[in-house]
Amino acid sequence: MSNITPSRLWTRDSSVLLGGIILTMIVVVYFWWPLADTVIKRMNQDGQWWLHTDWLLIGIFAFMTITIMARANLKRDALIIFTATCGGLVIEAWGTQTNLWHYYTAERPPLWIIPAWPIATLSIDRITIFLEFLIKKITKDKAPKIIFKAAHWLIFGIFAVLMISFVAPTIDKSFTIFSLLICAAIIFTPTEYRRTVLIFIAGAALGYFLELWGTTRRCWTYYSLETPPLFAILAHGMAAVAFWRVGLLLKAIKRKISSVPRLKLVIPWGKR
Repeated sequence: MSNITPSRLWTRDSSVLLGGIILTMIVVVYFWWPLADTVIKRMNQDGQWWLHTDWLLIGIFAFMTITIMARANLKRDALIIFTATCGGLVIEAWGTQTNLWHYYTAERPPLWIIPAWPIATLSIDRITIFLEFLIKKITKDKAPKIIFKAAHWLIFGIFAVLMISFVAPTIDKSFTIFSLLICAAIIFTPTEYRRTVLIFIAGAALGYFLELWGTTRRCWTYYSLETPPLFAILAHGMAAVAFWRVGLLLKAIKRKISSVPRLKLVIPWGKR
């Protein structure tokens, strides 16, 4: 990361990912045209489109797109896309089925929001890489591990308290119990403290703007009516860490399967 050049920032896979994002946008607009039509009509209601344009959404989407293009590697990013898509679907199902939050379309969950999860997670991955580069540059790669270990327990301790408090009304729901157990497993079985902390920070930072947009535009609303609740912001950091941990698990399983010797079936053709 020390010798970053423009040519290395934009790779062949960057073009593929950009094409994938554009295609996803086209699909969402095509299948959920009423949503796009509502936005267009709102912009053109008095001819002054620049006053009604959602510049926050444009800024968020532009930032995520630019960061995703940096040093894209489909071989690596495919796993991120897979885990974030599946994980996002599970998270949205949990929240909407337990009424912790709901979307203005009343879908539980809405499929049109699912592509936002892998897009955001890819952006968080790039932010994390930049943060790691920055820390290594400042500390000359000699940052004491105890700092990140302490930060891990402080950050996740605060998150655990906020999560239990926020989901308390649905504590009797199986979806919520499952979510709490998953978060506990991730918190109490840390792997790389520095990587975990940086992913959480990157996810929460991007999550703030995503939640600010979504809750103030009433795209989704939490039962607490906060715009947005602190838990929801930090939950983006937790989700990013969870997706990363699942990716590590899948890689470990793949290595385990690859290391198993292949059995050769010998059939004694012609022998009696």
